[in-house]
Amino acid sequence: MGRLPRGGELEFPGGRPKLSEVKTIELQVPDSLLLQSGESLVELIRTSQFLLAVKFFEVGRLSSGQAAQMCHLNRVDFLLELGRQGIPIADLSSEEMQEELRNV
Repeated sequence: MGRLPRGGELEFPGGRPKLSEVKTIELQVPDSLLLQSGESLVELIRTSQFLLAVKFFEVGRLSSGQAAQMCHLNRVDFLLELGRQGIPIADLSSEEMQEELRNV
């Protein structure tokens, strides 16, 4: 992931990820969020990007690949992180789950 240098703009090892038609948004958060979490500003930025990408993925607004790009991860690392966080990567009904298990 990127890191925040003294100038205030994120730097990424190997250069900025190539994202098609990306827009930058400004997000205001209370100072208490930094104080309570103990995160640095850079960590808060990473966490915020990840959580926003996860929510868009969960509601079907982004594919896993798009969500991974949004938080500057590759798709496999994004999916693995979802698993570590206990976030399901598929939303299957009981019938769909039974069908998938029959096809294994």
